Amino acid sequence: MKYIIGIDSGSQSSKIAIFDIEGNLIVEGKEELRPMKLGENTLVEHPGDDIWESICAASKKAMEKFQYDPKDIIGVGLGSIRCCRVLMKKDGSLAANVISWMDKRTSTPYQHDVPETAYVTSTDGYLTHRLTGEFKDNIGNNFGQWPVDYETWDWSTDPEVLKTFNIPREMLLEAVRPGDILGNITAEASKLTGIPAGIPVVATTSDKAVEGLGAGLLREGTAVISLGTYITAMVASDEMAPADASAYWGIMSSVPKKYILESYGIRRGMWTVSWFKNLLGQELSLRSNYMDISEEEYLNIKAEEVPTGSEGLMTILDWLANPWEPFKRGIMLGFNAHHDYRYMYRSILEGIAYTMKNNCEGMTAELGKDLKEIVIVGGGSNSDLFMQIFADVFNVPAKRNVINGSAGLGAAINTAVGLGVYPDYDQAVEKMVKVKNVFAPKAENVEIYEKLIKVYKELPKYTDEVLQMTYEILHSEE
Repeated sequence: MKYIIGIDSGSQSSKIAIFDIEGNLIVEGKEELRPMKLGENTLVEHPGDDIWESICAASKKAMEKFQYDPKDIIGVGLGSIRCCRVLMKKDGSLAANVISWMDKRTSTPYQHDVPETAYVTSTDGYLTHRLTGEFKDNIGNNFGQWPVDYETWDWSTDPEVLKTFNIPREMLLEAVRPGDILGNITAEASKLTGIPAGIPVVATTSDKAVEGLGAGLLREGTAVISLGTYITAMVASDEMAPADASAYWGIMSSVPKKYILESYGIRRGMWTVSWFKNLLGQELSLRSNYMDISEEEYLNIKAEEVPTGSEGLMTILDWLANPWEPFKRGIMLGFNAHHDYRYMYRSILEGIAYTMKNNCEGMTAELGKDLKEIVIVGGGSNSDLFMQIFADVFNVPAKRNVINGSAGLGAAINTAVGLGVYPDYDQAVEKMVKVKNVFAPKAENVEIYEKLIKVYKELPKYTDEVLQMTYEILHSEE
């Protein structure tokens, strides 16, 4: 048996998973990232070299658990956070802290305000250099404020486009497509990560698209809901989204020359669940420890005691406003005296499902297509309660795969096809992606949610006006 390493570098942690070529998880290692540096006016940065250091730590954990011959590891698939901006010196080291996708600067053209900067790249480009010594970047992890030609899957050669994004061509790394080899693990990287030197590192694409591949997103009628720090819904497409699309946008798929269409999402989505757990503090830890279960399991058990619809308690998930809507804030609305942490937790889960149903429905309506099923990926899919809420709110079957942290598996699939283990992505997905559970909608819950979601959809019409007035009062001197 041969093995493949999948790297999943996220906003809150780095995960290294080792799979066999049939998609079975052998071992994994995980390392939490340090808290991000927060500045005024939505400046958000990763401290120091935290992303690379966390990958090294997670990789060593995985390799220490690996009981087979490291010589049987045939490749590494590199997947990492999208929409970040990394400034590199000429030697490939960091010229400044990595700018998070949550930072407002990533939604504006690049400004050359760090003199030592020689290259402007994604986290994939930086990690490629740390792993292989090459100055190459996965083209699929560059969109938004990047001069990408989505037809050629390369950098744009149009001088006007380069001027618009304010990134000279010489500051961009060599573009590599999904499934192509970025380079080979260097002796130095091997020492720091424990991964054997000389193994090829294969490009994937952006973290959400590689998650889609790892979830088996190849055909029409299926949407993948990615439960991460940023929550989104994705469908597969043979064509890029048109410029006038209003309810969705397009990104490059992990399958070359294919695309992913993405609905609007929730910024700081599952982060809100972590935030709520932290609010409960030590009492939650004591209760879960007493039952010998995780904090998440405890909250899910208690939230199952709450009726469908949380007896009118609703949560609007704007804990991180879009740059063009700075007045928005997170809201919990509809408290009664008996509402406690159980209701609050369930209302957060329902708010996530409501929001994604509305966003996904806007996308599919504009596309003129219906959904037959949804696949839920990410740690939140471990919750049977959350899975059932999604099935009931969407009123379609909700699938949970054996591997629900699908970004690492998607990276392994890219590697398997790129190295010729499988001739194409259809066969690789068929062999490596396995369904664990299917949650069918419950008619009695569907009936309640269909009514409540109409109310939920209208809430911002009333709350936005109040939030706008508050924002103007508090920011009148800026």
